[in-house]
Amino acid sequence: MHYKGFLFKNKKPDFTKLESYGFACKNGVYKFKTDILDGLFEFVVTIDKNASIDTKILEKSTNEEYQLVYVQNATGEFVGKVKNEYEKILTDISEKCFVIDVFKSDYANEIIRYIKEKYNANPEYLWEKFPDNAVFRNQSTNKWFAAILTTTRKAIGRNEDGKIEIIDLKAPPEEIQQLVDGKNYLPGYHMNKKHWFTIPLDGTVEIKTILKLIDNSYKTIIQKRKIKK
Repeated sequence: MHYKGFLFKNKKPDFTKLESYGFACKNGVYKFKTDILDGLFEFVVTIDKNASIDTKILEKSTNEEYQLVYVQNATGEFVGKVKNEYEKILTDISEKCFVIDVFKSDYANEIIRYIKEKYNANPEYLWEKFPDNAVFRNQSTNKWFAAILTTTRKAIGRNEDGKIEIIDLKAPPEEIQQLVDGKNYLPGYHMNKKHWFTIPLDGTVEIKTILKLIDNSYKTIIQKRKIKK
């Protein structure tokens, strides 16, 4: 049965971790088997290179698939135990073998790698209602210096349908005034517009320029701390 739940939403498999967990790989397909409920059932999880996930619970006495586990309104103490084991194992695999994969643009993912390597900061997903928004903070001051958000194109003034990924960065107010042009550089989206500005991650601004502005944003929060001291 193809898994259609939410445990793996906005996540992608780390295939090295799958193998460490106990998945066996054959022809690019990863398979994990384990007994549940004192050996009454065998639980099989299959994950392919495209991160498609299939599950199967087999009654070991008959080798037939136990279909009730997939029926949402199936009730009863026994089926409840099977469902609990099913969810427990999938949750464990999701937490131990999958990594967050929210942002789709090459720009966003390159920025995440850059910030991790240079500032040892990982994206933090703070809002349950907005799982495709993340912030980055200075590890010593706890201050935000960047945020990658997903919003609609119309929300940033584009007369187009669809979503877009953007980055919010900090800068001194006088620099923001000179920078913001309403097209390539926008007033801070959902931020204090005096201290933040926004760049669409759609190629309108080159990635090397964005990385320099990230460095500047990081320096801005460091300089503010020094001034306060």
